[in-house]
Amino acid sequence: MVAPHTLQLSSLNIIEIPIQVVDTEENKIPEPDVVEFDYSQRGQWLRAAVLGANDGLVSVASLMMGVGSVKQDVKAMIIVGFAGLVAGACSMAIGEFVSVCTQRDVEIAQMKREKRKGSTESGNDEKLPNPIQAAVASALAFAIGAVLPLLAAAFIRQNKVRVAVVAAVASVALVVFGVVGALVGGTPVAKSSARVLIGGWMAMGTTFGLTKLVGSVHGVQI
Repeated sequence: MVAPHTLQLSSLNIIEIPIQVVDTEENKIPEPDVVEFDYSQRGQWLRAAVLGANDGLVSVASLMMGVGSVKQDVKAMIIVGFAGLVAGACSMAIGEFVSVCTQRDVEIAQMKREKRKGSTESGNDEKLPNPIQAAVASALAFAIGAVLPLLAAAFIRQNKVRVAVVAAVASVALVVFGVVGALVGGTPVAKSSARVLIGGWMAMGTTFGLTKLVGSVHGVQI
């Protein structure tokens, strides 16, 4: 009978073999794509909306404050404000329509030139600006901005208080418009609000002061 042989290892030599990992694209873990919103896509309608609302608010408030500087009758202030609302909304709509139509014609002409050259990167008709949409947005935004000072002055009898309330309501609305425009457009809120507010104050103060000066010097009556 043969006894089993036992093999004893007195020591083990551990050999370390360096392994070089090649950094290839296959070894990389794909990272999720971060989709960033392109705020420039909002540029057209945002410009029309913010510009229309600011113009409506500042224009009508300035007109009403100018009238209030020489005339204490609330009816005169309301009529002038309403006339400014209608005239301004129509002016904004027509101006925006003409402007966007011109832009559209330029882009269409550029697309035709690219097609004649055989370019494969010609523009898409769906991306062309819509003049009717821009005109409606401008007129509606102007009317929304203009109606605020009208509502603020409609139920106040004392002229000085009425003018002060119109200025206060316009200031608050200007700040709100500035904040909304900054948030939607992805721009700094404080800078945008301050710019809109200071510009509105300058317009209202200039209109009030010059109208009062002309009315007091020449005795103008409305």
